[in-house]
Amino acid sequence: MKKLFLFFAMILYTAVLQAQPLTLKSIDATKEFRLKLYYGNAGKGAFVQYEGKQGIIPLRVKSYVLDTLQAKNNQPDRHYFVWEEMVNGKVHGTYQLLQMNNLIADASYIREQDRRHFLLELADDQIDDGYDKYLLHGAVISFNHFNNGNLLIEYPDGKKMTAELPFPDSPDAAQQSIIEDYNFDGYDDLAFAIPDAGMGVYHMFTIYLYNPGKKRFEKLAEPDYSQSTCSCLCDVSVNKTSKQLQIGCRGGASWHQDTYGFDKKGVLKWISSTEGKEE
Repeated sequence: MKKLFLFFAMILYTAVLQAQPLTLKSIDATKEFRLKLYYGNAGKGAFVQYEGKQGIIPLRVKSYVLDTLQAKNNQPDRHYFVWEEMVNGKVHGTYQLLQMNNLIADASYIREQDRRHFLLELADDQIDDGYDKYLLHGAVISFNHFNNGNLLIEYPDGKKMTAELPFPDSPDAAQQSIIEDYNFDGYDDLAFAIPDAGMGVYHMFTIYLYNPGKKRFEKLAEPDYSQSTCSCLCDVSVNKTSKQLQIGCRGGASWHQDTYGFDKKGVLKWISSTEGKEE
């Protein structure tokens, strides 16, 4: 069970590798241009905003490759991203970059109309203030990783939703975010996770499911914990094969894992529990 927890921790770390938008600038254009690139785990929820422009441009993930082979040599994982810039439903250009921890390399933009290739690099005045955004199902989602638990969702129809997320007590902890299809309906949802208030060995999740009928994000109601070993949405991971959620926590010297599934009404129901001793 400890191995399962460590494996999940590695996944969660990978998911929140980029906790800030990138401020990029051109280095070979006749006239320098700058942009902010926002994206979540696996490149999802991405968009760009050019400096001096009001609007945002959606990015569609063309490819994402995670190279973990370097870990054998104590080197950071390599994340290769390629996005298509979408304007009025058509590809307007292509962005790509390589990320290793906080190192950005091989960033570039190819303009579709003339196939011109622009090299990009991190701007010197990159600001790490914790503010981040995603574009998901047409909605702009704004939150802060480090300073507060404010959540703002701005929908395409002009309506807004605000909420207060649980926030870490420790000044060194961060609000982590994961884009994933948690209820297996084919639509990506959004989760936020903070370390537990005890030893900080697992993460407490707040999950917002996307309702395609209402075109709104709705907070996932916590399940009935009367039969489970964990009494929280902790270390939530997705089993796409069985279409089940696995929840992990620690009690004393033991690691616990509960398995949940959604019933026909979309309610999260307990299925089984397992326990493993500390190794």
